[in-house]
Amino acid sequence: MATEFSLLERTILKAKGLTEEQVAALIEMGVLARTDFEQIGTVMTLLELLPDLDPAVAARVLEWALPTAATVPNPTEIAAVLVPNISVDASDAVYCTHCNHKQPKDYTPGDLCVNCGRQAEPIEQCFWCGASGPGKRCRNCGARFVRTAELSLALLLRREGLPKDEIPRRLEEATDEEKDEMWGRVRRARL
Repeated sequence: MATEFSLLERTILKAKGLTEEQVAALIEMGVLARTDFEQIGTVMTLLELLPDLDPAVAARVLEWALPTAATVPNPTEIAAVLVPNISVDASDAVYCTHCNHKQPKDYTPGDLCVNCGRQAEPIEQCFWCGASGPGKRCRNCGARFVRTAELSLALLLRREGLPKDEIPRRLEEATDEEKDEMWGRVRRARL
């Protein structure tokens, strides 16, 4: 028995659309010759063995290896193999920002996570309008929240006339030296 595909079989497999890596993966799985495709049997099995393989290429390969077995599966069968199970949550689903655990239906903003015990969705204060709430943006004015530790810096930049959307970006991009300089301006403004 052959220990690997012959040169002709390799050339045919590449002509059918397989890459060198896919041929090597088949050899690693024990598919060493054209006759070994009898064990695979169907396009669906070949797609399960090589998930990145195009269904049309799989059909062409099996049509060559097993002319009677190459029937192209319907798209829903292909999707079942290629796409993992996807779950869709309701729009009101809340996940803990610390451990990503889904919170129960009776969750209200500010509650502790049922998994890790930390505040699942911390309540932040908006630097722009002063409102507070959970999430990444203010529900009142739409400004993106900044870290609580940098709220004073955001208020300083607001007083200096920076636009609402520019302030969070500027704080994220600021170096430690720039932040130290801003903290000095905050302290001087408080005097």
